[in-house]
Amino acid sequence: MKYEWKKQDKHLYQPKNKPEILTIPSYNYFMVSGKGNPNHEAYAEAIGVLYSLSYGVKMMPKSGKVPDGYYEYSIFPLEGVWDLSEEGKRKTALDKDELLYTIMIRQPDFVTSELADEVIEIVKRKKPHPLLEKASFSSLEEGLCIQMLHLGHYDEEPHSFAIMEQYCTDNGLQRTFHTHKEIYLNDARKTHPDKLKTVLRFKAHLLTS
Repeated sequence: MKYEWKKQDKHLYQPKNKPEILTIPSYNYFMVSGKGNPNHEAYAEAIGVLYSLSYGVKMMPKSGKVPDGYYEYSIFPLEGVWDLSEEGKRKTALDKDELLYTIMIRQPDFVTSELADEVIEIVKRKKPHPLLEKASFSSLEEGLCIQMLHLGHYDEEPHSFAIMEQYCTDNGLQRTFHTHKEIYLNDARKTHPDKLKTVLRFKAHLLTS
């Protein structure tokens, strides 16, 4: 049976548009880190590199190599961890040029470090790109988190984050870091801003009495 993240991992990728608490285990990702405005070309190119690697894994059986434990699956959605540079934190208004990001696409559990290295080398030969030198394969365990579905434009996310932080206050929790994760459930290039669906998530911890 084909692994469909929208069904098997519904709790991770299909939350309601109100805050909820959950604990997220370790998963493996292809990642690319950078700095700058996500509306600029460099960010789009980084996304392209991640999809090249992800489809490189998925299409391996068609090239005659079937990885151990391989199964049919849907490509996972694009995700990003976001922060601000120290200069950006000193500014009173958000300067998108000072954004720091690590964008990533989760990989199925049969993908090992060795297989990931092999895929990176294959993509370098077939679709060379300078950003492949910055691509990495690593695990990420998020642990205790608060998340909710944000509906609408990315610039309106602060309203949803305020709701999430109020949820923490009401439930004896505290946001752990300024950084947060976003999971993009539709393609911003093809979707009206009012129809965008983004999972917002940040780490939290229980306050001790």
